[in-house]
Amino acid sequence: MNSPLMNRQSGELESARPEERVATLKLIAFTLGNLHLALRIESVYKILARTPVYGSGINQIGVTHIGDREITVVDLYRQFFKSSQSHESDHHGYLVTLQNTTGELYGIPVAETPTLMEVALPMVRVLPESYRCADTLEVARHVAVIPHDGVQLTVFLLDVDLLLPIFESPEKG
Repeated sequence: MNSPLMNRQSGELESARPEERVATLKLIAFTLGNLHLALRIESVYKILARTPVYGSGINQIGVTHIGDREITVVDLYRQFFKSSQSHESDHHGYLVTLQNTTGELYGIPVAETPTLMEVALPMVRVLPESYRCADTLEVARHVAVIPHDGVQLTVFLLDVDLLLPIFESPEKG
């Protein structure tokens, strides 16, 4: 029997047991070498086809032309692995363009298509300061440990405000 009383009661029962919703973090994830990295989606301005990068080649910083703008390019692969990616990737791949909290745009070249990932907040952990100071991943403050195809995938969450300062002055800190 389908009476208004039955519907009201079943509705009250449903609302008495609300589903527990876990807060999540939306990330744009990509791979550099053997590292899985991610950025908060709020920091990502656009993902573009890779364009030529110009610069002296002395360090990990270059510049590219996107429309009528010049964007600083940070070669994280070179920063982390002390070598360049293959020359094929210079013309293939993507440029993940970011905006830091001061509004400056810059890009990170990646070889493979970045993916959108939603991670439950309990899976995100703070990296120990001792690790951050000792490793090239000083630009990551958090790590997410995510089950993926039966194994644990470790994804380092990059802090956009730490990416450029490591290149701006010779002394850190």
